[in-house]
Amino acid sequence: MTSRKDMIRDYTQKYEVVCRAADSVDLEVYDQYGVKRGLRDKNGSGVLTGVTNISRIDAFEMVDGVKVPCDGQLWYRGYNVIDLVNDFAFKRFGFEEVAYLLLYGNLPTDSELMEFNSVLSMLRVLPRNFTRDVIMKAPSKDIMNSITKGVLTLAAYDINVSDLSIPNVLRQCLKLISEIPMIATYAYCAYNHYEKDESMFIHRPDPNLSMAENILRMLRPDKSYTKLEAQVLDASLVLHMEHGGGNNSTFTTRVVSSAGSDTYSVIAAALSSLKGPKHGGANIKVMQMIKDIKKNVPDTDDLDMLKAYLTKIVEKEAFDRMGLIYGMGHAIYSVSDPRARVFKQFVEKLAHDKKMDKQYKLYSDIAMLAPEVIAEKRKIYKGVSANVDFYSGFVYSMLGIPEELYTPIFAMARMVGWSAHRIEELINTDKIIRPAYMSIMKEREFVPYDERE
Repeated sequence: MTSRKDMIRDYTQKYEVVCRAADSVDLEVYDQYGVKRGLRDKNGSGVLTGVTNISRIDAFEMVDGVKVPCDGQLWYRGYNVIDLVNDFAFKRFGFEEVAYLLLYGNLPTDSELMEFNSVLSMLRVLPRNFTRDVIMKAPSKDIMNSITKGVLTLAAYDINVSDLSIPNVLRQCLKLISEIPMIATYAYCAYNHYEKDESMFIHRPDPNLSMAENILRMLRPDKSYTKLEAQVLDASLVLHMEHGGGNNSTFTTRVVSSAGSDTYSVIAAALSSLKGPKHGGANIKVMQMIKDIKKNVPDTDDLDMLKAYLTKIVEKEAFDRMGLIYGMGHAIYSVSDPRARVFKQFVEKLAHDKKMDKQYKLYSDIAMLAPEVIAEKRKIYKGVSANVDFYSGFVYSMLGIPEELYTPIFAMARMVGWSAHRIEELINTDKIIRPAYMSIMKEREFVPYDERE
């Protein structure tokens, strides 16, 4: 007898053909009607859909009226992110300081930062029994889904969940900035215990520590970490905090905010967007690719041998046969990614501290060779360089952070950017974002039920 599972599988496989026949669109139609696929033109530039005063990305400059690729620049509220990071690098923790900047538009004074840190610490408390009743129930390897579930459940504990006044939305955003790291780390601990049969530990955050320090404290069985480890994680959080209004999850934040939804629903939607491998999961693919290279290149110090294997990857003859050198290139940046440029000093210092200089050299060599290989084998309209995801997975592995938490750490950081964009959307417009779609449907004569074959 055919099982229910087999019957459902056979049904969905059968109707895949039907779906494809009904929903496939000739790509020439997009050109015919001037439709921008993925809200991007043929050169990859995003279609202008809004304005923002939160951040800006520069990848080109005008020279004698001609658009020329240049070293990328990323600006937070008018400040170059490289200047921001270099100011606090290896001296103090910058996450809270830069979060204040993105939310409120100005760099904080010492007293303002102390007050901000105090509020974040007060909000870094989950509801009573929340960890037991929500996070530890139905643990999943997909920590992003666990975070989303946790965020939506938190709405049930908020008596002002639907209040869209700015003070209330700001409270909710600050609360989620503080709580998402707890939800993520506890969700991993539950998965690690129930699904991987490892020891269970739940550490409460320390109100006197920075965000980066608390993440490592909650993740480590003995709560210990070095100052350098926390500084490197802190820099990574700052660099992932915000990236213009046009990225997928931030645009999702603004779209759902424009519909009048509550903060928890908005952030749940953003989380669902970020978890996609085309957005927030890229560093995992980099790690998998590096493992494959080390396995298949006998001597990774031999640049000719390494370049030959990278060529095989681009020609779809190696790794996952997709033809991509992961961590290379970006939808906007061309000559270089500023986040990768400034982050590299942290990566190198941590690698040296962890005695992983050889591994770091491999990353550096790939970053040098990959643009050459891609330029030789692919027709590209702009430069290709290492992006921040190329290095972030390596950093997280050196910090002992499990792969299941790579994208959640991205979410912990980007929660700040989402919050800033949600507030900006609510302050500046009461219009719902409603894009237009060109219908190419043909009208058909209706067939009554009894006459259908």
